[in-house]
Amino acid sequence: MFGFDADMIFRIPALLIALTVHEYAHARTAVALGDPTPRFMGRLTLNPVAHLDPIGLLMLWLFKFGWAKPVPINPSYFKNYRQGMVMVSLAGPVSNMILALITAFAIGILAKMQLLSGDWVKVLWMTYSYNIILAIFNLVPIPPLDGSKVLASLLPGRQGHVFDQLEQYGPFILMALVYVGVIGMITYPLERGLAYIINSIVMTVL
Repeated sequence: MFGFDADMIFRIPALLIALTVHEYAHARTAVALGDPTPRFMGRLTLNPVAHLDPIGLLMLWLFKFGWAKPVPINPSYFKNYRQGMVMVSLAGPVSNMILALITAFAIGILAKMQLLSGDWVKVLWMTYSYNIILAIFNLVPIPPLDGSKVLASLLPGRQGHVFDQLEQYGPFILMALVYVGVIGMITYPLERGLAYIINSIVMTVL
């Protein structure tokens, strides 16, 4: 029930890859838009240690619901605050989609070469799976997920500010919705849809 199984050794590297790429994408985009904060805070790195929140990693591993340490940014450096926030927020989920696509291509190529065997292949499958999960889950518009930051940036000034105030309650709302299964009802069909799109692209190309 809680994920303590023989696949544990394969889950950990897959999770580390997915989370690290996600947070690095946030940091890289913020720096590209003129904000030096992620660099100063040591987050412009692919070293997973810099991004990990131990409890968040454990929750994601056990329940497919978790988090990494948020990348600190200072939007005042952005030439366009709203546009910058949307770009930085979307960078994480988009990076997971891209990595899922790359992983799917790797699996497809190995399958054609008849090399899709061995325990190490489980890391590829789990990396593919976790990147799809992270991409969709983080687009849910509930604080503090990336989707909430996108929505807050798109809302008119006062409404966006009011929405931002919900962030202090967001984790509790999110956990409650995960517990009762509402989040799963929303994200699971979207995960299947994203997987279908990615698999269709791979099959078309290969």
